[in-house]
Amino acid sequence: MNVNDVDPQLEALAINTIRCIAMDAPHKAKSGHQGTAMALAPLAHVLFTRVMRYSAKYPDWANRDRFILSAGHASILQYAMLYLTGFGLTIDDLRDFRQWDSLTPGHPEVGHTTGVEVTTGPLGQGFANAVGMAISERWMREQYGTEKIDHRIYAICGDGDLSEGISHEAASLAGQQKLGRLICIYDDNHITIDGPTELSLKDNAAKRFEAYGWHVIDIGESGEDLDAIEAALQRARENEDAPSLVIIRTHIGYPSPTLVDSPSAHGYAFKDSEIADAKNVMGFPSDEPFFIPEEVLGFYQAAGGRYDGEAAGSVWTPESELGNWNLNEIQNQYESQVGDTVATRVASGVCLNEISSNLAVIAGGADLTGNTGTALKENSILSPENPAGKQLFYGVREHAMGAIMNGIALHGGIVPIGGTFLVFSDYMRPAIRLAALTQAKVIYSFTHDSVGVGEDGPTHQPIEQIMSLRAIPGLTVIRPADAKETVAAWITALQNDGPTALILSRQNLPILEETNVEMAQKGSYTIKDHSSPEATLIATGSEVSLCMQYAADNPVRVISMPSWELSSSSPSIDDSLPSVSVEAGITMGWAQYASKHVGIDRFGSSAPGNEVMHNLGINLQSIKEALTE
Repeated sequence: MNVNDVDPQLEALAINTIRCIAMDAPHKAKSGHQGTAMALAPLAHVLFTRVMRYSAKYPDWANRDRFILSAGHASILQYAMLYLTGFGLTIDDLRDFRQWDSLTPGHPEVGHTTGVEVTTGPLGQGFANAVGMAISERWMREQYGTEKIDHRIYAICGDGDLSEGISHEAASLAGQQKLGRLICIYDDNHITIDGPTELSLKDNAAKRFEAYGWHVIDIGESGEDLDAIEAALQRARENEDAPSLVIIRTHIGYPSPTLVDSPSAHGYAFKDSEIADAKNVMGFPSDEPFFIPEEVLGFYQAAGGRYDGEAAGSVWTPESELGNWNLNEIQNQYESQVGDTVATRVASGVCLNEISSNLAVIAGGADLTGNTGTALKENSILSPENPAGKQLFYGVREHAMGAIMNGIALHGGIVPIGGTFLVFSDYMRPAIRLAALTQAKVIYSFTHDSVGVGEDGPTHQPIEQIMSLRAIPGLTVIRPADAKETVAAWITALQNDGPTALILSRQNLPILEETNVEMAQKGSYTIKDHSSPEATLIATGSEVSLCMQYAADNPVRVISMPSWELSSSSPSIDDSLPSVSVEAGITMGWAQYASKHVGIDRFGSSAPGNEVMHNLGINLQSIKEALTE
């Protein structure tokens, strides 16, 4: 489409159509955020008609530009554009905004609404997702060539996004990586829910991002100037030496005669009279909600079809290049490399290195790459000079790492693997939750999994973290007992369609004769039985070998349960027998499997790991006492 041939009056009518939808949908729902959507209508118009390469008819086209609405509360803006450009939404879907089971939920959800690339809402997440997508685009472009991958990532963010700590983390890494295909547009509207941004925010975003190494373009009071917006985005496209931040001063609620620049325009659903006043200013019928001029719909649908031919001719999918997923040789590797005892973090590292040479992965850690088993022996560092490297050093940025991994996964074509100490999974939790919600294929290597961390003390000794992760729907949590169960965990993680958390030990653990790679993939199995058992012990991780020590001298059955999520039922548990769970963490939740519990329902202490474990009750005596109570 040649924009020069478009009647400016038609474009003005089109933009006002977006604004009217942005008012009508929240009004019908009696909730929503119309003000930001109204103010950003010109920007959305320029992106979807003049700038972005996409095909509404072929929304999964691998080489499409990615659009991320990090300011996800303005979801009606995205839904309006998806409807108008022909992604499959209907006018009834807009009328069902924020209703049960509708295709237009309160915040954008990937996999739920066609055309939505990532799930946004918690501020800052979309921004960091965009960084991950830009990493993926550059990696794949370098790996597979520009004929297959050659696109850009566009993200709209607001003051809330840039206030969140995650955006600082992600922006810093993006600048260090010189992600020139990443273009973020900052909606600088000076308004928060509480009032003017100056109540809490007085930093200079332009200077901050320049310090991060970004290319900053500030077009000031040009939120209504289509040509100025397009020119700024073109300048951003032409500069591929750094990510770009385009700053646009907008006015929330514009052109409402009474609510423009008002905090009320953010999340307060306009009254009938206020909508009528705004529509009168725009020349739209005030008594006809969801009025869509035919010429506007035709114009936008033509824009949505500009690249249909190119998309239709593309038969390549990034999934076809993921590589060899066969782990049959891993068992031989650990047997030859790790000996009789090994920390499961080390065994996990052996697995990762075995697969990384022939699988499209990006692995790294939050300044703990070597400690978490995520170091690659080939040490192909991902950098601006080596954009197809597989080793990404995230730095001490756990939250950003989690969200960037989500972006890498949701872009498609790469499996991201990230590691940190288990206790610091708390810093990643919002991103982990969104990975589970979106079923993003990410793999977490959480090591130093218990008070066995020892001398680092209670700040670094996880107590509640395993159970906290198990509480997240859609997240598969696996705590292997030894190197063999670690192999099983990796097989499961690579076959899993969603996120997987590997919970791995710092200390060496014996490789048990009784564990089994195939059986461990079931989530729970009996590894030690007795002809006349008097009790059942159920354990995970390092505590499995402790239970095996107890079973050597006592008539008990031992069940290894590396994963609750994989163990939908536990047929080996005999309800007629006393049962004891044994895990070096809080006991909450174990009542569904056992009647008595050996665990740690307090914070730890600084001392050698074996002493801490023993003194906090992870020992044979505690098992005996639990069975005799």
